[in-house]
Amino acid sequence: RHQGLATGLTGGADDRLGIAQAQLDRFARMPIDPAAVAELSINTTSDYMKLWQSSWMSMCGGEAQPVVTPAKGDGRFKDEEWQSSFVFDYIKQSYLITSRHVQDAVAGVREMPEESKKKVAFFTRQYLDALAPSNFALTNPQVLRETLASGGQNLVKGLDNLLGDIEKGGISMTDEKAFKLGKNVATTPGKVVFQNDLMQLIQYAPSTGEVSRTPLIIIPPWINKYYILDLREKNSFIKWAVDQGHTVFVISWVNPDARLAAKGFDDYMLEGPLAALDAVEKATGEKKVNFIGYCLGGTLLGCMLAWLAARGDERARPATFFVALLGFSQPGELGWARCGGQPAG
Repeated sequence: RHQGLATGLTGGADDRLGIAQAQLDRFARMPIDPAAVAELSINTTSDYMKLWQSSWMSMCGGEAQPVVTPAKGDGRFKDEEWQSSFVFDYIKQSYLITSRHVQDAVAGVREMPEESKKKVAFFTRQYLDALAPSNFALTNPQVLRETLASGGQNLVKGLDNLLGDIEKGGISMTDEKAFKLGKNVATTPGKVVFQNDLMQLIQYAPSTGEVSRTPLIIIPPWINKYYILDLREKNSFIKWAVDQGHTVFVISWVNPDARLAAKGFDDYMLEGPLAALDAVEKATGEKKVNFIGYCLGGTLLGCMLAWLAARGDERARPATFFVALLGFSQPGELGWARCGGQPAG
């Protein structure tokens, strides 16, 4: 019965993440404990009564302690007016009270499957975050001040940016015209020494009189550009490694299109680090290679090391991993994400 309702809620679409089903699990179990529902209602009403009382005191010039305060590290309400103005203080506290009690209600549902509980908690938090008053111009004091000061030009500029993003088909997080490869990003000198369908292999020019005999291959994630570790000279890991005398190679993954639709994880291993091993040996004459795997590149590196070990291949020397996930048994609250209807992990 629930599955049919879930299908109806999603308009007949495939509920691949099981969101509708999880919400139905919650709705079905919330009335089981009337005492808990009554307690939630009483606590929420009590908090709002306290807020109304403290707001009246603030409006009349008195001192009042806040009913609820933002969590430590919550940057949404750092502007002074969220505290000094009783109007914005009321808006802020109203939101925080509602957010807290909604999340408490979700967390307090009993006898709900653990998978459904995680889904509901995660998407409830995203929904509440999206409704934060700091996200709306009319309830954000900082935006209102800037709008008055600029005569509305900030809103016009924002609209222009939105239209530009729509035209490009994606959201820009930075000024794309401010960066140019080789000028103020990816400034470490290097050249492509090998390429195939999935990647180009870049070898960086030495900056020391002597270099280490053992080459270093860096495998970045294929969701980032190769210069994620070579952004600027002062914070470039690649430049630092070159300056220490390492012979550095970095894999630069291609942006996949329809031609590569049939490529899988095994192809990325075979045509990525394994192909790089052969190319580096050809370029340097060295069989032994050091590796660094960054993020998903580290996951790929771990799989390659296991593949080499199973074949008795000892070309890979000690490897270093940067924030790389190797064990997926506990991937966190997103571990319930489904692929083809099956739980991930």
